[in-house]
Amino acid sequence: MSAVSSVSCLQANEWICGEYVRDRADELTDATVEHLVITATAIGIAIVVAFPLALLARRWRLAAGGILGVTTILYTVPTLAMYALLLPVFGISMSVVVCGLVLYSLTILVRNTLEGLRAVPDEAREAARGLGYGRLRLLLTVELPLALPALLAGVRIATVSAVSLTTVGAIVGYGGLGNLIYSGMDSYFKAQVLTASVLCVALAVASDLLLLLAQRLLTPWERSGGRRRWRRRSAVRQDAALATPEAV
Repeated sequence: MSAVSSVSCLQANEWICGEYVRDRADELTDATVEHLVITATAIGIAIVVAFPLALLARRWRLAAGGILGVTTILYTVPTLAMYALLLPVFGISMSVVVCGLVLYSLTILVRNTLEGLRAVPDEAREAARGLGYGRLRLLLTVELPLALPALLAGVRIATVSAVSLTTVGAIVGYGGLGNLIYSGMDSYFKAQVLTASVLCVALAVASDLLLLLAQRLLTPWERSGGRRRWRRRSAVRQDAALATPEAV
């Protein structure tokens, strides 16, 4: 009985193993940091690229079809094929993974940004022009703030997708937590596979929650508008209830 109890979870190759987390804490930390760096870099570059593309698509309708079509086609390319196409350009490096994630994120970010800008009320634009706003000032102080909820919603979706797709970068040695997942699968190291997978899911959830918090802080009018709409609906329901004759 004592011999059985003395066998550690690592030796028993159990799925849940606190000893693995303690012994490999540095390895897990390094993989998590690499995962975050790859994801954050890719999303940052994707935002910088997607915004002017969305502006171009809004300004010239003929360009909109081409831009949306190309970004959609890029999104349909399988991840392994995408990395294989990028290898001759960047070689085996982190740039392959970052570039791939940027290309995958464009279709989400361009579409959401474009829809957000198109949803800006014409009355808001006309009022700003009446106050003497130029094109750049109108974009930065009126259109962009009003399009921010749609833009941030796209950033949230793209970020969660990037956290997941980063793991595939393990095929070129730059997959963050994906490196641990793939090596654990090769050796059937259960604790490593499960721990790295759970950390990956936790990163995706935490990133989404942080971006949701940022969205709520940056768009307070959305919350107040929602409360006003709820009050109006409540008032309508109360008026309807009062106007309904009581049953005899």
